[in-house]
Amino acid sequence: MMEFSPSLQIEDVSVLSEAVRTWYRHNHATPTEQSTQLLCSAAVDLYNQGHRTREELVTLLIIKFDSPDSLEVKAPSSTSHH
Repeated sequence: MMEFSPSLQIEDVSVLSEAVRTWYRHNHATPTEQSTQLLCSAAVDLYNQGHRTREELVTLLIIKFDSPDSLEVKAPSSTSHH
């Protein structure tokens, strides 16, 4: 089970979740469990690096993941064309 830092307040969690929701709206993407886990993890990492506002977090998430396709795990496909 993941433990939150005692210094992480409900307002902080709200900022993080709103940043992730805004990323989905910006990209017209439908949330999935895998993509949400990846975005939340990235948002927490950015938060821990000192990016504390929704605007900063959204901007950095959009730069890091510029489209829903950028969240896909790249797996080799047997039908890929070379």
